[in-house]
Amino acid sequence: MEKHLSVRGGSVPSNRIRSLLSRSAVLLVSTILAGLFLFWPHVGFREQLGTSAATISVVDKVQKCAIDNLHKDLYFLEPAKPITTKEFISRHDRLAQALAASDVEAFVFEPGYTFQYYGNTSQVDWEPWEPEERPFLMLVMPESSPDGTVTAKTAFLSPHFEEGRVRMLGIPSRDAELDIVVWEEHWNPYTTLMESHLFKDLGRPPKLMMDEEIRDYIVRGLDAAGFQTNGLNPAVELVRQTKSPAEVELIRAVNTGTVEAVRSMRPCLVPGLTENEVTNILNNAMLSVGFSLFFNIVLFEEHAALPHGGFVTGNKKLTHDSMVLIDVGAHYLGYSSDICRSFFIDPPRAIACNGRGIRAALRSILGLRAQAQESDWQPANATLHAEKLRVWDIVLEAQSAAAKAFRPNATAASIDIAARKIIEDAGYGYGFTHRLGHGIGIKAHESPYLNKWNTEVLLRPGMTFTDEPGIYLENHFGVRHEDIFLVTETDVAELLSGPRARGPYEP
Repeated sequence: MEKHLSVRGGSVPSNRIRSLLSRSAVLLVSTILAGLFLFWPHVGFREQLGTSAATISVVDKVQKCAIDNLHKDLYFLEPAKPITTKEFISRHDRLAQALAASDVEAFVFEPGYTFQYYGNTSQVDWEPWEPEERPFLMLVMPESSPDGTVTAKTAFLSPHFEEGRVRMLGIPSRDAELDIVVWEEHWNPYTTLMESHLFKDLGRPPKLMMDEEIRDYIVRGLDAAGFQTNGLNPAVELVRQTKSPAEVELIRAVNTGTVEAVRSMRPCLVPGLTENEVTNILNNAMLSVGFSLFFNIVLFEEHAALPHGGFVTGNKKLTHDSMVLIDVGAHYLGYSSDICRSFFIDPPRAIACNGRGIRAALRSILGLRAQAQESDWQPANATLHAEKLRVWDIVLEAQSAAAKAFRPNATAASIDIAARKIIEDAGYGYGFTHRLGHGIGIKAHESPYLNKWNTEVLLRPGMTFTDEPGIYLENHFGVRHEDIFLVTETDVAELLSGPRARGPYEP
């Protein structure tokens, strides 16, 4: 005989009550689990459920998510190979030919980015030799053969006690042994160079071209010793401005990898993280693929209204409303990246309070594919959010206009003007406060520079540039998109930083 329980309005069989309670319990548990999975921050986090939340912080989870996402595909590293000795010697020869055409006896530089380009020795990230008060100089000198071919001779000025160390640096050279003029610490190094075998039979004051990074006291010392010093000219600058195929692949690798690091991290970001925490997360992601750190500017909201931030940034917390601007660069095999992305983090995922929502959550738990629920999130300030979206699109349009303008024989000014016109026509000209871009290679900021007054420099195939327009609205937010382009023989520039941004949630 079936038992009944009394309820208001009648009686219900007890086994039906148990069934209803059981179903309710299942639905409650399912809803809780679905909520955990739907609100669990982002890709990669669900695998971490087995680890105690007490032992792994939110930052640790975001870090693991970012690195895991990045390591899913390291395609960008494959084409990049170190610069060969043969290419270094080819650089010397091209420089020597430019010097001969300029009637100059030698190009002079000390450890720094130019030394890295010609001598594979530099400071900071490479650290074999940091400039100090004792001058250590490299000279590239043109030599002509009887048939008129110009090749390079390399020579060095070094403290005598450092000679052995110089020979250990592995500086590329045609010579079996490096030609080093040594000086004792109680000698005048510049007079020693003048009286050396390199210049003593010249019969006139030697003309030296100075690298733009060389320190002033060295130039003054050379002048006092009787050398005639001169600044860079366009022919010599063009040697370094024109990138070889191997350089292009290195620039592509480090810039695409830096963009992918930002892209891989973005879906993992959650509200409450600070600018400093995001900086560290991105740094660690880049280190995990073998990049060395260069700079990393992470700015939220009004902090990004200054293109490079201010002195009080770092502790602002991320929200779903935040427009995030990340300007970041790294080094890989001696070459630099410099890219920028502006974006929002993903809005919170909605959980539907109906059977379809619960079924979708259960499918997610079981690892089955299901359509994502649309978020019911609303921005705190709808008007401001709409302007952020509008500005984001305008800056992308400006970047596209500049990308189309990269062609041989165009002026450096014309590229800036192409982007600036889009922003000015949209009514935000006052908010585009810097030049459009600059050359990039071993050094993140190289000549030529893309500003509207640079009308004399013409673009050449092999030049690489940043394209980075921006709009900055003081006390509100800033947006900048930055990618790298190669000027080709055709009228179509080649993108070297991976796919461009597609939207504020797809940077």
